[in-house]
Amino acid sequence: MPEGNLALPVIRRLNALRQLSEQGIALLQRAIQDGLQRARAGEDIANEGDPIDSVKIVLSGWLCRYKTLEDGRRQIVNFVLPGDSCDASVYLLSVMDHSIGTLTPVVYADIRRAAFEQLLASDRSLAEAMWCETMVNSAIQREWTVNIGRRNALERVAHLLCELYERLLPVGMIDEDSCPFPVTQMDLGDATGLSVVHVNRTLQELRASGLIMLRDRMLTIHDLKVLKDTALFSPDYLHTKRRG
Repeated sequence: MPEGNLALPVIRRLNALRQLSEQGIALLQRAIQDGLQRARAGEDIANEGDPIDSVKIVLSGWLCRYKTLEDGRRQIVNFVLPGDSCDASVYLLSVMDHSIGTLTPVVYADIRRAAFEQLLASDRSLAEAMWCETMVNSAIQREWTVNIGRRNALERVAHLLCELYERLLPVGMIDEDSCPFPVTQMDLGDATGLSVVHVNRTLQELRASGLIMLRDRMLTIHDLKVLKDTALFSPDYLHTKRRG
């Protein structure tokens, strides 16, 4: 994506929650340009226990938030997609309580605390959109709790596929019925609380049912309605039907 268009996924993401003003868009683009950073796949851009002095906004690439137990077991608690911030309100805290790692090469903006506070104070539409995103992140965490606590394996994996597909829609990353999917079976297991063997078996079941195809780091959903029914999925918790 050309440098001048790097902010487009962020603008699209926030516009799906609150309509940004022209001033808000201009301020956001300037802040993003001033804070551009890059990371390779397999890097941590934040570690649990790190002091917090900035807000990170993802422009391209995929990341995950995760926690690791003392014996090395990992739980992915969310995926961070193009257009997402790594929590717009995190600057209010003092240290990170989880880690954020890259799944692909990533371009992101690292906006320092004072600059981010000034950004929110300068435009109400931008501040409201950022707060909406924070609340949506909380809604996603609630849904993930239900996913791991109450859905069976088939429903868990199908639900996660539906969520990622729906989250990529507002940022323009769906091509007909396909989207990028740089997530390994180990990542899926760490996100759904399933073993890699169980994830593989579940994906095979979804493939055999003619619902999905996974090839070359791309996900194709052949019948989104049936996949949503299988997952007991409703996109309401993503709150992308803008009220104003």
